[in-house]
Amino acid sequence: MHDFDYRQGKLYCGDVALEEISRNVGTPFYCYSLPTLHRHIRAFEEPLAGVDHQTCFAMKANSNLAILSYMAKQGLGADVVSGGELYRALKAGIPGSKIVYSGVGKTTDEIDMAIEAGIMMFNIESEQELEVINERAGLLERKAPVSIRVNPDVNPMTHPYISTGMKENKFGIDVDASMAQYLKAKGMENIEIVGIDCHIGSQLTDLSPFIDAVDRLKMLIGNLNDHGITLKYLDLGGGLGITYSDEEPPHPRDYCHAILEAIGPLGLKIIFEPGRVIVGNAGVLVTSVLYRKQTKNKTFIVVDAGMNDLIRPSLYGAYHDIRPLEEKTGSPETVDVVGPICESGDFLAKNRELPALARGDMIAVMSAGAYGFTMSSNYNSRTRPPEVLVDGAKYYVVLKRQAYEDLVTGETVPGAIRDIRG
Repeated sequence: MHDFDYRQGKLYCGDVALEEISRNVGTPFYCYSLPTLHRHIRAFEEPLAGVDHQTCFAMKANSNLAILSYMAKQGLGADVVSGGELYRALKAGIPGSKIVYSGVGKTTDEIDMAIEAGIMMFNIESEQELEVINERAGLLERKAPVSIRVNPDVNPMTHPYISTGMKENKFGIDVDASMAQYLKAKGMENIEIVGIDCHIGSQLTDLSPFIDAVDRLKMLIGNLNDHGITLKYLDLGGGLGITYSDEEPPHPRDYCHAILEAIGPLGLKIIFEPGRVIVGNAGVLVTSVLYRKQTKNKTFIVVDAGMNDLIRPSLYGAYHDIRPLEEKTGSPETVDVVGPICESGDFLAKNRELPALARGDMIAVMSAGAYGFTMSSNYNSRTRPPEVLVDGAKYYVVLKRQAYEDLVTGETVPGAIRDIRG
């Protein structure tokens, strides 16, 4: 469910025409609906009323400070995977006690930062990481709270690039080897074992992989209890999918009920890490048509947003619905929507039936609130787009467009080069 619809032939976000925003900020730009964010948060939280849990938003999906600040006001924590994400979470008002630190490549500086912030727990991804965290906690004269990210070898039935819980994936510790790591952690002076973690993939549209993972974790938790290791937290990660095209993912209510039924009376606090399901359909990318290009075999619609702004179609072959900002009549045509980047893989849609578009028309690339701006780049020295947040009849530029000067911030030309005569 989202807040983007047509009124009198114009595409709106809430009570603001996207065309109006474009006149003030230009294109391309990202636009997010605050009421949609609110509804999605409530849809996830209401089935968990009365359940001892903490929802930690997966910041990799969207790390805009305004959105994070709103989530903090709603009681959400954060799932972070870098020092930068940790910094943003704390800056947004999310307390360390509601932050889970995941990711396979934590540096010593990032580990120190997280320990000093008093995070809820580190999700341990390897034996060496456990050893380093124990060492760093000792140097800081602290105990580091940890859970081990268990790889349950469950097929999430999603795109292989966003599968994370199978044996061939780089994430987590094999379920059969995890007991040895728990026993090792138990003997470490500066480690406090607090939980167990699992995340099997992203954009999942079926409940069965989640249930399979829970069943395997429950067996491991029983074995841990037998070895005198008592946990506080069961972190089930995220991964619940959304509708981009014709997918029919479970409603968060059904997901929560099924998970809770599968868990049963374990007596642990449940940690959830939703990302895409909260923000995905709360945002769009608006872009302008620069040119129509006709070849013998193809019609290309060249727009001013490219793979540097939204990489999902190029990276995953991902589908995003496309809607003109002004409704059009007439027969559709089959086109490729491509950007200005000097790569053949720079496209937003291929062989897509769309209304006939002309130079100057604008389109909205739907379901772009997750893994849109966070995966954007300055490739081809293009400036990153602004982000706009709409609340009813008001909108706010929550990140301004980069200027060309921003592209060279921090760069220097050594004197030895400046003094070279041409």
